Amino acid sequence: MSATIVLVHGAFADAASWAPVTRELLDRGHSVLVPPVYNRSLIEDGASVKAFCESITGPVVLAGHSYGGAVIGVAGTADNVVGLVFVSGYALDEGESLGQLQGGFPDSDLAANLVYTPYPGGTDVSVKVDAFPAVFAAGVDTAVAEVLAVSQRPLTAQAFGEAAPAAAWKTKPSWGIVSSADHTINPDVERFGYQRAGVREVVEIDGPHLVMQTNPKDVADVIEKAVREVEK
Repeated sequence: MSATIVLVHGAFADAASWAPVTRELLDRGHSVLVPPVYNRSLIEDGASVKAFCESITGPVVLAGHSYGGAVIGVAGTADNVVGLVFVSGYALDEGESLGQLQGGFPDSDLAANLVYTPYPGGTDVSVKVDAFPAVFAAGVDTAVAEVLAVSQRPLTAQAFGEAAPAAAWKTKPSWGIVSSADHTINPDVERFGYQRAGVREVVEIDGPHLVMQTNPKDVADVIEKAVREVEK
């Protein structure tokens, strides 16, 4: 049975961030699903995506962008997940938080352009709307970037400090994409995480954080390669 590709979005974005890659993979004949990530808690988000994967009949290849990389590191422990693809993402170790991994490297441009908004029970974190196109969506058509900027899905501040309860890359084959022109995550954070995870291949793309928008064919190529290799 062919693997189902599950695309996991990150913070400040939603499933639509994957749209160009989703279209590319569907056109190539793959089975693709793009679930919502609620961005309320790393542990809860990981459990939600894990349950989503477990509801699928047959093998699953998980691809996670940005914070979604941390999520698939937890969700990937589902028995039917057979491969992981980190896209401009965090590959956390078990017991490590986003803040701890990022703290070992110089800040990206994102750190100075965050907005903190209290809500009942917590605080939402989002990107300044006027900074979003340059920091998060550099290289994306300006008209599209402006829409993305005003339709962000915030990430709760709690998620930055939560320790990952698992690191699926320890038992599942993994691949990694580095956005070398990333202004949201320091590319060295991506490189370090992938190297530590022992990913099978690291692909460097000269693109922004939203590399799925600017280089969908390149991203789809890596995901497709992962599918082919786990199906051997």
